[in-house]
Amino acid sequence: MSWLLKFVKEGKPYLAVTLLQFGYAGSAIIAKSALNHGMSHFTFAVYRNVFATIVFAPFALLFERKIRPKMTISIFLKIMLLGLVEPVIDQNLYYTGLRYTTATSAAAMCNLLPALTFLLAWILRLERVNIKRLSSQAKIIGTTVTFGGAMIMTLIGGPTIGLPWTRHHLNIIPSSPTDLQPIKGALFIAAGCICWACFYNLQAITLKTYPATLSLTCLICSAGALQGTLLTLVVERGNTSIWAIQWDTSFLSYVYSGMVTSGVGYYVSGLIMKEKGPVFVTAFNPLNMVIVAILGSFILSEELNLGRVLGGAIIVIGLYLVIWGKSKDQQSSTSFSSEEAVQSEFVDQKEISKSSNQAKVGDEAV
Repeated sequence: MSWLLKFVKEGKPYLAVTLLQFGYAGSAIIAKSALNHGMSHFTFAVYRNVFATIVFAPFALLFERKIRPKMTISIFLKIMLLGLVEPVIDQNLYYTGLRYTTATSAAAMCNLLPALTFLLAWILRLERVNIKRLSSQAKIIGTTVTFGGAMIMTLIGGPTIGLPWTRHHLNIIPSSPTDLQPIKGALFIAAGCICWACFYNLQAITLKTYPATLSLTCLICSAGALQGTLLTLVVERGNTSIWAIQWDTSFLSYVYSGMVTSGVGYYVSGLIMKEKGPVFVTAFNPLNMVIVAILGSFILSEELNLGRVLGGAIIVIGLYLVIWGKSKDQQSSTSFSSEEAVQSEFVDQKEISKSSNQAKVGDEAV
């Protein structure tokens, strides 16, 4: 029974981050559908964060009222920067790029995220890297392999795999109102990934001084909604029609993305970061592309080809290498901590014994 409890405890971060990728994949499919129907990505970024704030704020006020740290100028500036980098800049860049490419290609480009996050975490010393250690070599190789698999999915086509539900091209969702421009879309999404990587690393740094994860999530969403509103009023000034809430896929996209991608996404990733770090969270991002490719073939009737299948298989291999390297790092860290504890206990016992001998000598002298 003890081994089962240990397995469940150690497996929770892996299960949580995997389920998170399913949530992100669903958001990409629904958002692509809403964008095809003419949804504004500016108001989308605002409304999704508004919904996330409304839903999660009561829970943050209720459950974290005793552990919420005092707000300081430093924490406030970090939260405002977090609200700007991901909820405003990244989301608008990503959904602009999504207009010009398919949901599967957008998800494939997002596999830049693990490599960028790893590089930034290495520079900021949030991730331990020792080139001489096998675990660090596995993380570097795994990240590179994952990126290579994403590029294969994006750039290599190959013969189309005829699936029964895509063979007749009966699109449930109408095609995008704009012509697909893969390179233009890829550039927007790549720029968004840079912002997203910065967000994850800054979130990990902020959690060290503001560990109330649920409250931090609400503050990020509210800051993003406020700054996103200001941006939209400037960029889309005079265009009031974009603020109208339509009871269609746009509204579903606001609610789903607000609840899952912004609310649950920021909160769960924050919890995992406390234990595993930002690189672990983003290492699972390639699963998002595989899930989107499968769901996209069903819902958007996007055809699968040999390049996407081959790239997906390579991504799984790279992901395994990263996970293996992280697990070895954690084991060595635990072993090192145990050795430190043993050494500390030995030193304490030595000091106690030394003090006892000194006391004994003093008594004899008296």
